[in-house]
Amino acid sequence: MDTPNSTDAQAIPLKLRLDRARGLEIHWSDGQKSEYSLSFLRTMCPCATCKTLRDQSATPRKKTSLTVLPGNFSAPLAALSAELVGNYALRIEWSDQHGTGIYSFTYLREIGKE
Repeated sequence: MDTPNSTDAQAIPLKLRLDRARGLEIHWSDGQKSEYSLSFLRTMCPCATCKTLRDQSATPRKKTSLTVLPGNFSAPLAALSAELVGNYALRIEWSDQHGTGIYSFTYLREIGKE
């Protein structure tokens, strides 16, 4: 029988509040509160494409081109909608036409510590 580790036990949101123009606020079951700006959440999108681009830009090498995350940045960033994925994650549809990232509560808890 698997037992949840301490990170999983802490990653239970009691309240999620998304301001579509500003950011996300999460109140966790252990009393912690995390706040995320929209730009931070979009930059930290956990989808495979965004993660690969972040990893490539973090690797020290001679820069020969500009790395830009996928999306349409011609207008201010906003969260168009958000939906729960099961009881473990949140998916956000962005105004830059990107919406494939599924932000698990464990992942949100981890990036909220930075």
